[in-house]
Amino acid sequence: MMKNRSTEGVKKTVTKMAPAVLTALLATAVGFLSLYTSPVPMIQDFGKMLTIGMLISFIVGLFILIPILFTRDYFFTKSTTENVKINTGESKVNTGFRKITNSIIKLRWLILFLAIVTAASGIWGDMYTGVETDVETFMPQDTQELEDIHKLRDILGTTDQVSIMYGTDNVLDEKTLKWSEEMTNSLEQEFPSVIVDTNSLSALLKKMNEGEMPNQKKTADIIEDMPEEQLKLFINEERNKSVINVGIKHLEAEQLQSFITETKEYVAGNKPDDISATITGKAVVDVEMVTALTTGRYKMTLLGMGLVFLVLLLIYRHPIKAFIPLLPIVFIVGWSGGVMYLFNIDYTPLTATLGALIIGIGTEFTILIMERFYEERKKGFKSREAILTANEKIGKAIFASAFTTIGGFSALLISDFVILSNFGMMILVNISFALLSTIIVLPTILVILDRFVRTKSDKGTEFVTG
Repeated sequence: MMKNRSTEGVKKTVTKMAPAVLTALLATAVGFLSLYTSPVPMIQDFGKMLTIGMLISFIVGLFILIPILFTRDYFFTKSTTENVKINTGESKVNTGFRKITNSIIKLRWLILFLAIVTAASGIWGDMYTGVETDVETFMPQDTQELEDIHKLRDILGTTDQVSIMYGTDNVLDEKTLKWSEEMTNSLEQEFPSVIVDTNSLSALLKKMNEGEMPNQKKTADIIEDMPEEQLKLFINEERNKSVINVGIKHLEAEQLQSFITETKEYVAGNKPDDISATITGKAVVDVEMVTALTTGRYKMTLLGMGLVFLVLLLIYRHPIKAFIPLLPIVFIVGWSGGVMYLFNIDYTPLTATLGALIIGIGTEFTILIMERFYEERKKGFKSREAILTANEKIGKAIFASAFTTIGGFSALLISDFVILSNFGMMILVNISFALLSTIIVLPTILVILDRFVRTKSDKGTEFVTG
């Protein structure tokens, strides 16, 4: 008898559970596609690895885990007495879920109201949450390398630099050299609180000519005698491009972005038309990268939800059924933003991807519960009994999945890198919210919106409410 049950169990798992899991997998994978919209390759690769990892997990679960479980039950069956004990223990847990769900249904309007209010407040707070863009704050603060950077900065006055690269037909002509000299001197006067020092070809020529700007003949002689390696730091071989190096104080990305913008405007307004100028350098690249990482989080989240909705709409062919799994995700996004605002946790390049991860983790939970709910509805049960059974049967699996995920991400908490430990902490918070939203909020949504979904029973009878 146990062998027959094992065979039947495998058939039911593959025919009933696998399609639901596959639907959740597709929805989650599509949600992760939003990460591909990031202009930063690092985030795009992160999305690729998440998608690949999910596909591998599904394949392993279907073709490796299920055969292992079948082999265990078929060939290594426990005694009947032990099975009874196990089933008794499981029934107590299931009964607990049933009682909790029953209380949730009674308070469904209050729960939904509180969820909407708190999520809306969280979304409002999220708009005022800061963004941490100083790369040095992501590192372990007690490392020798960081201390060396600070010491070097104290000695030199700066370790950061931007460059003004300019070009014309001949950067060594008198007019261009004069402009370069004036720009080199005026920058420190224009931005005294930011610029520490400046250096350029004109400044170098003055140093090599006893502090005076040389004439054209003297300039040619100095250039001829100058070592090639030193000359390459300021001018190219074609003599049509040169650079003004600007040493600046260490700034956060927002301040640096403001300085770069103002410098561009100043240079553009104080140069001849025949000279082109561009602000560049590692500091400019860093601020653009961090800005791209952090400012696109709303776009990624909204795009991810939109893509998930379209996929579910194609699968279910019903807008309400496609919308139901996403509504708890909206609550999680709001609650997550509220936590970051209340506890003054700034966004980082990693936590900026939380929206896509919330969609991925939360959608899986909500789809599994919803699938089981409508499976019970097709059997002819009313919505109340259907959600009681769904939470009773799937609730423990959801909890187990959530806690194993929490266990995996908990490893990030002990990282010396602040950016990783903060990311791990917010992942744990969001998984907890996903669990809360799925077990408590989703049942209220399913019961309330069930009247808008026509369900055909296994006997072919259609019914709307229950």
